[in-house]
Amino acid sequence: MAAPGENLRINGDRLWDSLMEMAKIGPGIAGGNNRQTLTDEDGKGRALFQKWCEEAGCTMGLDQMGNMFAERKGTDPDALPVYVGSHLDTQPTGGKYDGVLGVLGGLEVIRSLNDMGIKTRHPIVVTNFTNEEGTRYAPAMLASGVFAGIHTQDWAYDRVDAEGKKFGDELTRIGWRGEEDVGARKMHAFFELHIEQGPILEAEGVDIGVVTHGQGLSWMQVTITGKDAHTGSTPMPMRKNAGLGMARILDLVDEIALSHAPHAVGAAGHIDVYPNSRNVIPGKVVFTVDFRCPNIDI
Repeated sequence: MAAPGENLRINGDRLWDSLMEMAKIGPGIAGGNNRQTLTDEDGKGRALFQKWCEEAGCTMGLDQMGNMFAERKGTDPDALPVYVGSHLDTQPTGGKYDGVLGVLGGLEVIRSLNDMGIKTRHPIVVTNFTNEEGTRYAPAMLASGVFAGIHTQDWAYDRVDAEGKKFGDELTRIGWRGEEDVGARKMHAFFELHIEQGPILEAEGVDIGVVTHGQGLSWMQVTITGKDAHTGSTPMPMRKNAGLGMARILDLVDEIALSHAPHAVGAAGHIDVYPNSRNVIPGKVVFTVDFRCPNIDI
């Protein structure tokens, strides 16, 4: 039993082992992970997380968006829960820690409290939100957006991936569509432990930072239609090169972001070129533009 005022510490080795065990599901390139939302790998990661939570004495809640809520009871039945968590889904070339650290770090808090025999007044709930990354189903933070009332559930269910598969259908297919109403839960507080997604802290030799604001986000999908033609026989003045149009737009995206430095950023993250042949002028290009800035006026 921990003494009052004692500086409590988690079991770092156990947390590390859990991160490495989760990373075995959906291994990716360069030591990372590919565990995109609502894939079979996502389902396996969820199952492992649920197993660990139940072993730690938690009860698992599952809402209709597949959001997972592992609850450790508190001593006060009227006290609202303290939530901690993040997401288990990854980018196609994601790392071992993005999102996963926030989920398994929360689980480690519960494990350590159990080890020390500490009971808390408020319940503690470790959360895994569905499709935080948004790489398979746009937009990002889709299920938490429904939880917060930003999106409707039906709208989210109708999102489709690149293969035309609907979010709602895939959620049902992998077996993680729950019965609980989305957004019905009330919170006392929410904490999220997350890796640094940029290079700033590492470059400055700082171990940890505290979030002071969120990034405003604007996502666009742009389609440019030109005319595909043979690269060797079509004169330059007669070309309608969709790829060239995209290149000029992307140059402007960079200029816009730089003009609002140091806080604004922008890039194209996904590009599809048609017909995508080395000796054919692109007749169509579809790409995304991602602008972000913490200043709402910009």
